[in-house]
Amino acid sequence: MKAICDDLNDETAALGEITRTLTEDQWKLPTPAEGWDTRETIIHLGMADLAASMAVLEPTNFLALREKMIRGESELHEISDVDVHGLSGEKLWDWFAYERNRMTDAFRSLEPKARIPWFGPDMGALSFATARLMETWSHGHDVADTFGREFPRSDRLRHVAHIGVTTRGWSYVNRGLEAPDVAVRVELNAPSGETWTWGPENSNEIVRADAYEFCLVVTQRRRASEATMDIEGEAAKEWMELAQAFAGPPTDANEGRVAKV
Repeated sequence: MKAICDDLNDETAALGEITRTLTEDQWKLPTPAEGWDTRETIIHLGMADLAASMAVLEPTNFLALREKMIRGESELHEISDVDVHGLSGEKLWDWFAYERNRMTDAFRSLEPKARIPWFGPDMGALSFATARLMETWSHGHDVADTFGREFPRSDRLRHVAHIGVTTRGWSYVNRGLEAPDVAVRVELNAPSGETWTWGPENSNEIVRADAYEFCLVVTQRRRASEATMDIEGEAAKEWMELAQAFAGPPTDANEGRVAKV
């Protein structure tokens, strides 16, 4: 838990390096995630962090909130005591950084397999923290794209790639489809020069790619046809077209617009 929380904080810092230079007008420029500017992106990340802290530290209150949201009696943005929409960009980041640190501090005290209630099924603590990193990376990439900035390519991408691989079945179930009963081999070139692998070596269904390109596809920042990937086998090709590493209704990257994760 310490390692994933350290990586999550480093991913947050990478996003902060971009936002700290923005003017108030730049905070309002649209990102590739349709309907969201950088302000809405940070608000979304911070509200989810606040809810995650509640789920760990005050699970009874979180379950009550979840029931209210299911009944349409409450919305996620209402759980903050701070009027985040009235904050300047700099103050908004300070609010987010506080909520992010509060969440990671809560995660650090947990065992990796501890169960945490969430808006869908309960999640293991390690998986939960990894999902927060995946979402931070995805939206951090959106903000970087908005301003033509290069987002750091580090071996923290392994967390995103792992979720991308393990959610293969979900990508089908989420669309009401049955996943093929065939294993896919994934071989990725890491920023450090290592090779990360998943799946059996003897599979005829293979995805070979740079880790960064693979992560863009599974988080729907790029379509598979837009990425540089070597894909062998029909099952592998189909998966890359459907891949969705995050919860929520099925979505697709399309014409330069990306999913809201």
